[in-house]
Amino acid sequence: MTASNGLDPEFLSTVSGKRVLVRSDLNVPLDGGRITDDGRIRASVPTIKALADAGARVVVTAHLGRPKGAPDPAFSLAPVGERLGELLGADVAFATDTVGASAHEVVAGLADGQVALLENVRFNAGETSKDDAARGAFADQLAALADAFVSDGFGVVHRKQASVYDVAQRLPHAMGGLVATEIDVLRRLTVSPERPYVVVLGGSKVSDKLGVIDNLLDKADKLLIGGGMVFTFLKAEGLEVGKSLLEEDQLDIVREYQSRARELGVEIVLPTDIVVADSFGDEASARVVPATEIPADALGLDIGPASGAAFAAALADAKTVFWNGPMGVFEQPAFAEGTRAVAEALTRVDGLSVVGGGDSAAAVRTLGFDEAAFGHISTGGGASLEYLEGKELPGITVLEEEGA
Repeated sequence: MTASNGLDPEFLSTVSGKRVLVRSDLNVPLDGGRITDDGRIRASVPTIKALADAGARVVVTAHLGRPKGAPDPAFSLAPVGERLGELLGADVAFATDTVGASAHEVVAGLADGQVALLENVRFNAGETSKDDAARGAFADQLAALADAFVSDGFGVVHRKQASVYDVAQRLPHAMGGLVATEIDVLRRLTVSPERPYVVVLGGSKVSDKLGVIDNLLDKADKLLIGGGMVFTFLKAEGLEVGKSLLEEDQLDIVREYQSRARELGVEIVLPTDIVVADSFGDEASARVVPATEIPADALGLDIGPASGAAFAAALADAKTVFWNGPMGVFEQPAFAEGTRAVAEALTRVDGLSVVGGGDSAAAVRTLGFDEAAFGHISTGGGASLEYLEGKELPGITVLEEEGA
């Protein structure tokens, strides 16, 4: 049983006066120190607030970007701490290191119900080390700051890292509300999904989605393909794709999936028109051509309007939808309409609509959609994909193990 915030009520009843280390996902995009999308911070607030309201001394740890195991001011979590405080409506103490003197001082100064944020956990080489001993030694330092651990960073549960995996072996632990919600939604996508079930895949590379296609092909009723990956599908059918993104080494695998889909009765829907340009970013040259007539010197950058309408029609009667990957280069207005058409269609789904994190979630916000119009917007694109591929997620399995 879980509380309305997703946390185990029994665990929540034990945290008053205790230091609780929360692994959140606060990996937000920054532009010159300014947060351009605070979606992940907002998604982390309910668990942090529930713990604080229960009287815990909450110590949040998280990463930002990919620093190389050493402090880098460009990846400081300081701006995130300010925004977190605004969303919580309370001051958030900020430690200028993760496990050093500042962290110990800040944590020691917490009163019941107060929140602190540690500096970027990836400023420490032990966090992402492949060496179990090095990672474990850093986890020991993190664990020394707390009495219990809550795993709430879904975007990293597919990583065997110190603050995700090893700390959970060292402290009494619980699954955070955000992670619990994500896992519940993903199970609904893989175990007896309500039909019709439509999977929409986009993004740049088909190789990034092979595992998902392989695992969902016998579960979905329709598979809609857009984005840069579509050109490998079109090429597999013998069509010219010009200078569009193409993974030649995946052509045989794509043909095999197309054959399997026919055998299983799964409809693979490809775009019938494409928005092309002479070069990337050259909006002035953007034009629509049939998918069967992509010029040899052109670059495909979005699905066309007829395809957007066809994809929307294919989603109209769906009861379950999973969407991962934009249909085009949505950051540029000339190549955003395909993604907009899919997002808009998802808002009208009478059932479960899931936006699979990463660029899809960013597109929803960039294009101005109300997040409440979607059934669920995932905070972890890579973790979502690995779960849907049927892979084991270390950050989840460790929470289910007997012991600490």
